[in-house]
Order: sequence, then structure tokens, then C-alpha cells
Amino acid sequence: MTGLKRLMTILMVTGCLLNHGKTQQPCSNGFEVDRTTGRCLDVDECRTIAEACRGDMVCVNQHGGYLCAPRTDSVYRTPFMNPYAASLYPPPPAPAPAPNYPTAARAPLMCRFGFQMSDSNQCVDVDECASESHQCNPTQICINTEGGYTCSCTEGYWLLEGQCLDIDECRFGYCHQLCANVPGSYSCTCNPGFILNEDGRSCQDVNECTANNPCVQNCVNTYGSFLCRCDPGYELEADGISCTDMDECSFSEFLCQHECVNQPGSYYCFCPAGYVLLDDTRCQDVNECEVGNHTCNLQQTCFNIQGGFKCLDPVRCEEPYLLISENHCMCPAENPGCRDQPFTILYRDMDVSGRTVPSDIFQMQATSRYPGAYYIFQIKSGNEGREFYMRQTGPISATLVMTRPLKGPREIQLDLEMVTVNTVINFRGSSVIRLRIYVSQYPF
Repeated sequence: MTGLKRLMTILMVTGCLLNHGKTQQPCSNGFEVDRTTGRCLDVDECRTIAEACRGDMVCVNQHGGYLCAPRTDSVYRTPFMNPYAASLYPPPPAPAPAPNYPTAARAPLMCRFGFQMSDSNQCVDVDECASESHQCNPTQICINTEGGYTCSCTEGYWLLEGQCLDIDECRFGYCHQLCANVPGSYSCTCNPGFILNEDGRSCQDVNECTANNPCVQNCVNTYGSFLCRCDPGYELEADGISCTDMDECSFSEFLCQHECVNQPGSYYCFCPAGYVLLDDTRCQDVNECEVGNHTCNLQQTCFNIQGGFKCLDPVRCEEPYLLISENHCMCPAENPGCRDQPFTILYRDMDVSGRTVPSDIFQMQATSRYPGAYYIFQIKSGNEGREFYMRQTGPISATLVMTRPLKGPREIQLDLEMVTVNTVINFRGSSVIRLRIYVSQYPF
């Protein structure tokens, strides 16, 4: 048994009243007789002796005595310097029932540390937080406990070396997208195109196309944003929202064969008079002579050209020529006026609209060949612009070649001459084809 326990045992044993018969013995030191009950009661030296302990010592009452202990000694300070703590000494024996006779006034009660006596002589807890008798740092909050108090930090702070420091919640990824730390808390926000969910942390995509369609025509929702699309025939403006009509006609001059007309969201092609528009936007000539859509009389011949027609009058042969067929004139050899003239003149008509150059457009040849004869082909008249030339392709044939593009509307008349030379019989003669060439206004 330790010295302290031995001392306590002696004090408890000697603290009892020795009553044998009617003889009353005095009490041991540290006790005094209660004249009412005749029992030995402990004397609280800490209350009765002035300055029982000095300096930085605190007085601790014991049964039959007292102790002076340092204030920093936790053994004598917890809990609240209670001499009856179960961890140090066993509790005093339960008092015997008091005899049923008048008793003297009892010593005033004392409350343990952290409690105080109420008006009803009850020990009640002292609220150190309300009375501001606590020692919490200004950055801390005081929390009252039974018999004491606790210094703590509010939510969003943590205690470090006696100071409440803000917790940066953003470092721990509390927010789904954007996080802003504020003293003691944090705030979550979302990127444009998202909204904050009810949990205050996660973000949800906003369907801008259904919420408030910003597009002029078509809207396509994307994750966190949207895209605007335009109807066919329109193009998106620089603002990414508005649509303007697309001028398809300005993209290419080959979109339509003749002329392109732009209209909102589309375009259309049209052809000049005398043509019809095909499905592939090309213009096709209308043969007025076949469909009967012409103005020629019965004496005239309808000749179709690109984009129109010509009413050809019957061929009239000039003197001294005679008409031998509907388009053939002959000068009789027996007529002296025919000596220096072509023997025959044959009339032909043709359309060369849209021809590329160089292009072979007409061929002529002799109908018969005589021994000792040869043939010369040439353009006798009408080629002042040098747009044609004759290329001899054989002993009795030649081809008319168009060498330059022709702009219409235009009519050209060429006299193509075939000269026959016979050295055997010393003969020279010629025949002429009078070719009337028509050029349309349009190259198709």
C-alpha cells in the first residue's frame, strides 16, 4: 500500500467516534465533535485556516487534514479539485440515520468547480460562455458544457495552434465545375450553358433550343452550348444566330445556261423566248416549224434557227438565170450574157449558233469528173471579216471552216465557188453555192 493510501486509511479509521458505553472520547486532530449527533466531523482547514497554502499552491481538503498542491498538478485539479473523486479516494461512509431529535445548524454546502449555489441551495452549472468568463480566442466560439466549456470553431474553419483558420473547400473538389472559396464556406457555380442542380454542387446542361431558342431558324443543342443552322438556301451570319439569303446566282455563271434569278432561300433559271427549260437547267431550242408556232405564209418556207425561225421567200433567179428547181438557178450556155457568169447558183441555208471554232460547217464537191479536169474551191464573196476559209480535202471536194466565233443575231451570205479547169479542151467554168448563215443571239 502506498504512503498516501496508508495515510488515508489511518485518517478514516481514527476519524470514527469511540463510544463505549456513555464515555465520550475527544476526536482526532482534523475532526471536531458534532454536539447534536455526537459524531466526529471533518474540519475543512482550507476554509477555516487563513492562507493555508501560499504561493502558487492550492489547498485541497482531506479527511482529518489538507494538502497543498501546485495549481498545475492535474491529480489534484481534476475533476475540479473534488476531494471525493472516485479516482483518488474511496467515498466516505454513508452517514447513519440521524436520531429523531433536534439538530444543530449544519455547515454551509460547497459546489464543485464550474457550478454555483442557486437561491434554492442547489448546485447549478455556470454558463461561462454567457458570462464571458471563458478563455476562448476571439477567433473561436465558446460552447458551454456541464461544469465547464469548450472552445471550438464554426463550420468551415479548423483549429490550428489556437486559431480558427478557414478551410479552402475548393481544394477538395466539392464543386462539379466552378468553385469560389469564401470565409467559412464555399460557393459552386457552373460554366455558361449549365445550371446548378439542387444539391448546390453538380451542374446540368441547359437545352437552349427548348428553353429560349436564340436561333433565327434552326437550333441544335450541344453539351454546354448550342449551334444555329440555316434552312437550305440561307447562310449563317457572323453572329452565329441570324440567317441571310444565299445568292446562289453569284456563286457560278454556269449555274444556269441562260440567266439565274435569286429568290429567298432558292433560285430559278429561265430561258429566252424560243427556248424551253430542261430539268438540268439547260435551254433547248423550240422548233417552231415543227410545232406550227410560226408566222410564215403558204408561199414561204419556215426555217428553224436557234431561238426562233426564218420565213424564207421562194428563190427568184435574176437575169439571165433560169429557175430549174426550187433553190437552183442556171445560166444557159447559149446566152451570150452567161459567158462570164457562174454556170449554176445553188441556194442553201444553215444555222451555226453555238459552234466552237475552228469548226467544219459545210462541204462542197463536184458531181462529176472529166478527164484532164481539175477543180479549185474558193470563197468568192461575203468573207470580208475573214471568219471563214476553204480547205480542199480532195481532188473534187473542199470544206468550209469557221475560224472565228460569231456573235448574233446576225446573217451572213457567202458565195462558195468551184472553178473547173480542163486543159485538154481548154475549158474554164464555175458553179456557185450561195450559203446563207444564221447566227442566233444566244450561244445555245
